[in-house]
Amino acid sequence: MLLLPLLGTLVSCAYAATLIDPAAEEEALEYLKQFGYLQKPLESDSEDFSPEEIEEAIRIYQLASQLPGTGVLDNDTLEKMKQPRCGLEDPFNQKTLRYLLLGRWRKRNLTYRIYNYTPDMEKNEVRTAIKSAFKYWSDVTPLKFKEASFGRADIRISFHKKGESCSRPFDGPGKVLAHADIPELGTVHFDEDEYWTEGSYLGVNLRIIAAHELGHALGLGHSRFGSALMAPVYAGYRKNFRLHDDDIKGIQALYGKNSKNKDDKEERVTTTVAPTVSPTPTSPIPDPCQDNLDAMILGPFKKTYAFKGDYVWTVTDYGTGPLMKIQSLWKELPGNLDAAVQSQRTKRTYFFKGDKLWRYTDFKLHYGYPKVITRVPPNIEAALYWEGNQKIFLFKGDQYWQWDELAWSNLYPKKISSLFTGVPGKLDAALTWKNGNIYFFKGDKYWRVNKQLRVDRGYPLSKSERWMQCFNMD
Repeated sequence: MLLLPLLGTLVSCAYAATLIDPAAEEEALEYLKQFGYLQKPLESDSEDFSPEEIEEAIRIYQLASQLPGTGVLDNDTLEKMKQPRCGLEDPFNQKTLRYLLLGRWRKRNLTYRIYNYTPDMEKNEVRTAIKSAFKYWSDVTPLKFKEASFGRADIRISFHKKGESCSRPFDGPGKVLAHADIPELGTVHFDEDEYWTEGSYLGVNLRIIAAHELGHALGLGHSRFGSALMAPVYAGYRKNFRLHDDDIKGIQALYGKNSKNKDDKEERVTTTVAPTVSPTPTSPIPDPCQDNLDAMILGPFKKTYAFKGDYVWTVTDYGTGPLMKIQSLWKELPGNLDAAVQSQRTKRTYFFKGDKLWRYTDFKLHYGYPKVITRVPPNIEAALYWEGNQKIFLFKGDQYWQWDELAWSNLYPKKISSLFTGVPGKLDAALTWKNGNIYFFKGDKYWRVNKQLRVDRGYPLSKSERWMQCFNMD
């Protein structure tokens, strides 16, 4: 296994004076794998991760945990990893609403049953805590919950000790407190090795943890807001606990609003901007669900990166990743880009802005860049690499240029329509994706082009729905 030496290299290079216990390094890697920050593709037989993959995983975890995104394993990061938390993975849907939707129940009247009880509390105290946990969600949605005392219920609640009768065994006191399955499986499990309480700052508050796990059982993923109920890390007992705005918007995206309480603003707390992204008057935080793209690439480590303003985020099969400042990944690269493309031929990534070009390998800027471009007009609008002839295509207005990055050749424009049938002009972004298809983006619409370079039937479709996986809140 190369994991530990690779991580040690990252630590020693950046913080030579900081000594991290090798056992702690190994635990950190296991944490990153367990909670979804380090993942290998299904087709990969290797268990090893490159230094760049590990550094990026640490950086994403730090940003998601409101820590400086250094990409280096330090003591603050290790301490954060030790905090008690939920057992589900963390990948977030980092759009303005910042929740990940995992599924939904097809009915609105659900039953629940408590199969066993913790000895830390009286049975009536447990029942009251669980009932209060359900009420957080029924107050803001049309959902109704009823306790059942026998038979199979929709949502089944139980307590389990370490190593006892649980498909995902708990790890003893601290660490993972509870976990739940997504709809419509309905299981909610609590770690009996914790000390469960209510109305006290001692132990772990059953009501708050239950409400969090029920959020998963109803279809919500984790929130990046540390003060939200659906944040992955347990923030402790809060006497006057209320749902965060992010929690409410997430659950209402699945089930709608409670018609008896149309004005639910009093149930909300003020939404604050995640500390990892600091807006400025000239660089507002983008909304992946609403804003047009500046650029999109299939970039380093075969990840899909979307750019807007000073920010970049990854696009996955489950939605969008956390928003990051562009310069937290690509040093010296400005925001408000015109276009970007990664060449699968050379693994170089090119960024265009105005009359300048930046060239990187992974996240390292090549010497002598940026350079002024003179052979194509400034303010290129989109770019893509086409495997068909191993050239880069640059787009502006209704024209395109073919560029061979390894050979000097004359560049002259042609009409987009002369090669790509059905593709509009004045594009926002373009890319060849890992399935081999070419995609063009303009506003909230995108076009898929087949091997014959024609737009497929049924296109354009919605970028926000299909790529960013945004749900209509109306």
